[in-house]
Amino acid sequence: MSRLDEYFQEVFKWNKEMRDFLQSEEVENNKELWEKMDSLSAIMEGVNGSLNIDELSIIQNHVDELHSEIEQYFSKRQQLGSVYMNEPNIAAGTHVLPSLPYPYNALEPYISEEIMRLHHDKHHKSYVDGLNKAEKQLQEARKSGDYSLVKHWSRELAFHGSGHYLHTIFWSNMKPNGGGKPSGGLLKEIEKYFGSFEAFKSHFSEAAKQVEGVGWAILVWSPRSRHLEILQSERHMLLTQWDTIPLLVLDVWEHAYYLQYKNNRGEYVNNWWNIVNWKDVEERFRNASQLKWRPY
Repeated sequence: MSRLDEYFQEVFKWNKEMRDFLQSEEVENNKELWEKMDSLSAIMEGVNGSLNIDELSIIQNHVDELHSEIEQYFSKRQQLGSVYMNEPNIAAGTHVLPSLPYPYNALEPYISEEIMRLHHDKHHKSYVDGLNKAEKQLQEARKSGDYSLVKHWSRELAFHGSGHYLHTIFWSNMKPNGGGKPSGGLLKEIEKYFGSFEAFKSHFSEAAKQVEGVGWAILVWSPRSRHLEILQSERHMLLTQWDTIPLLVLDVWEHAYYLQYKNNRGEYVNNWWNIVNWKDVEERFRNASQLKWRPY
């Protein structure tokens, strides 16, 4: 076997191993990456007999380009963390508090360091602890068959679980020197459904300001109706619209702003737009919008 043929066999093996790896990492949503992988496979399958120099050059170029694309993809995926990471399933009662993606003082002057420390280290931690406790109690109920407290622990599961997941989105929805407008597909969808970005921003702001008691304003994608929507949530889970995916969330519980803004929720909401991380929201939208159910 010539060295060219040996190289072809090595590339063929690498191609197969890489396809298996991408499948194991659930990369099926990245259409462009798979298309390039399929293109390389088609070229290799079209080779008849021994390789010539021109065929080798074409394959090498595709391998080099594909290798670079895969490296960039996983580098980006690692940075995005909560959006893409293919972590093992979390066993009942083993949730952990995620680290902030920036220093505690990074969002000043719009959100103070003191608020961020209390909000993340105390309040979010309490939701993680509450979720773990609820999951463990329900796990014990399944083992013992004693469901006398299932109503209580189901409520705790909903409250603390929603608090944990929404806060995890909230931290990544913000960044230093954020604000402005989204771009790409998300901006088009906003303009399509809400009429304009300004109309969306006004609607979202008013939803946040008028949440009764404590809760959230949430921009969601609906796989069923295939459009965006703005929802309010009292506490963490009341008034929820099921079968939707949160994209952008704003916490309007008093612990999110009171130390700095006192009872002026409106000022907090208005200032919050300066730290929105639209890149994170766009990435969530790109992934969520690929999920489409039959419309009714």
